[in-house]
Amino acid sequence: MIAKPNPEKNLFVLFYLNSIYPLGPGIKSYLSGKIKSCSFGKNEMISKKGEVCDKLYFIKTGMVRGYFKSDSTEITTWIDSENEVFTSITGFFRNVPTKEYIQSLEETHCDYLEYEDYKYCLNNFSEMRQIYRILLEEYYILAEHRVYLARIPNAKKRLNFFIENLNPHIINRIPKKYLASYLAMRPETLSRLLAEKKITS
Repeated sequence: MIAKPNPEKNLFVLFYLNSIYPLGPGIKSYLSGKIKSCSFGKNEMISKKGEVCDKLYFIKTGMVRGYFKSDSTEITTWIDSENEVFTSITGFFRNVPTKEYIQSLEETHCDYLEYEDYKYCLNNFSEMRQIYRILLEEYYILAEHRVYLARIPNAKKRLNFFIENLNPHIINRIPKKYLASYLAMRPETLSRLLAEKKITS
């Protein structure tokens, strides 16, 4: 990871958070001094199992995935791209070692807020508490979609559900092996289904 101060005074994150809930001058001033920017190369490891993921990332450009290992098999559990927030949920919000791995799938540029600064905002600015509540609702909606997706017994229907409800706009950018893992199917099956839909990657 290459980290550096944000020369644009963190306008990306401020605009992003302000679109969720209006920010007052106090929290804007605080965040402008605390948020940093970073870059990850393609396939770079962002966080590993057993580490404490102490950063909340806001993706400006690029794509990342979360996964865990079962024996030697990597199982992709989520994929995020531009204008989305990611971290290790238990690792960050509980501030404990994470159980998952996080990896960039493309060259990825982010802004991020460190755990202690996030906690300060949560304790001192009501706007952050509102943002936390709204993001938590969004997370539970996405988690519900993922639970439903995992229980669809038919591979074609799982792909259709992904296209209709999750991230269809990035389907051509996700490496087939990771999308297949996320959809719990063989890469060959995914290729066949994408060909039937005339979707290529």
